[in-house]
Amino acid sequence: MAYGAQRSHLLPPHPDLTLARDCETCLGWGTVVTRDGDHELCHMCQSDPAVDEGTAASGS
Repeated sequence: MAYGAQRSHLLPPHPDLTLARDCETCLGWGTVVTRDGDHELCHMCQSDPAVDEGTAASGS
């Protein structure tokens, strides 16, 4: 029998390490660890394509 919390997601996010190279927030990893222990893309150096598309469409 296994003990502990089960994670609903199996794979961590895949950051663009070129963008993360000089980031002071994630120290070049491209991801940060949340208080819950989950890995998320760094909000400082990794762009979210869905957000970029939304701002580009409404920017004109």
